[in-house]
Amino acid sequence: MFLTIQVLTAILASMIMRSAYSLSQVDWMALLADCGASPFVLPFLLDGIYRSEAVLTKHVSPLLLEELRHLLDFSLPTITAQQEAPDGTVKFQLRFIDGLEVETVLIPFHKRFTVCLSTQVGCGMNCSFCYTGTQGLKRNLTSGEIVGQYLAAKRWLKIKTPRALAPSIVFMGQGEPLHNASEVEQAIRIFTDPKLVDLGHRQLTLSTVGYLPGLQRLRGFPKVNVALSLHSPFEEERRLLIPVSERFPLTAVLQELDQLPLLPRQFITYEYLMIRDFNMSLRHAEGLADLLGHRKALVNLIPFNPFPGARWQRPSMDEVDVFRAALVERKLRVMVRTTKGAEILAACGQLKVNKLAREHATH
Repeated sequence: MFLTIQVLTAILASMIMRSAYSLSQVDWMALLADCGASPFVLPFLLDGIYRSEAVLTKHVSPLLLEELRHLLDFSLPTITAQQEAPDGTVKFQLRFIDGLEVETVLIPFHKRFTVCLSTQVGCGMNCSFCYTGTQGLKRNLTSGEIVGQYLAAKRWLKIKTPRALAPSIVFMGQGEPLHNASEVEQAIRIFTDPKLVDLGHRQLTLSTVGYLPGLQRLRGFPKVNVALSLHSPFEEERRLLIPVSERFPLTAVLQELDQLPLLPRQFITYEYLMIRDFNMSLRHAEGLADLLGHRKALVNLIPFNPFPGARWQRPSMDEVDVFRAALVERKLRVMVRTTKGAEILAACGQLKVNKLAREHATH
């Protein structure tokens, strides 16, 4: 008798313990009740898990800890490889319990670090500007695996830079976050819970290509910053870059984004990948002004980051400056993203777990 891949996957999933990092406060309360433990132990348990392990040994019963370790997986993803770029960007290759791997990037900024998290192993969107898309989609990550990436990177940073502040988060690694909406939502709730990871809502940014079924659920998420991969104001061009936009046209995506409640001084970020001889003309500047001029919008200009086999070319900084000036002249809020980690294929659109990506960095 031969078992299908789906059946084997289901059997494997049933054998893997639930990650401790996938539990909300409500989940923890229910688990403690099942174990016959006092609810008053919960603050000490969570402090011990997320802040200082010494709290566990001092305030939590060894018998309860042993029972919890039989019920939950407290391990973090294993760092199997890491590369550091001259600008201080660090790319980690992380392995999960089933042997599959993703790349997670720790990016230095002026006042604090940011962790670029993956939400899937690979990606099913097949965007032509993204190296991850050539890998295909292997599976979704669980909320525990998403949170585990962050904790693994944070632990590494704490050893390297003990005084570093807790890193911010961008969901811009491998995968389309809203193609895995349920697990990403749970991860965000864990990240923003003051008793768990305890990050502010403005410290999290979720980037999407406009996967509409997931986007329609975003209103039910905790408030985070939202970024849309736009890349062209014209549908026909955008479809060349983002094939899924054929099913989910830009008009429907923008209509959904317009309904998101925004905090004071909060904008939707529209990511615009600048590609030489493709989307940087005055016609494109006028198209962006028509599309975004009346919206609470911030245009984030991103020079294309090459990868092996890419069909597109990166513009010069002079070309970037000319296009930026054309947008500013049309009264758009604009910023240019600094490229970090390109030497180790850790920049935007360059993540892919394979031997070629690790051995042939594109400068």
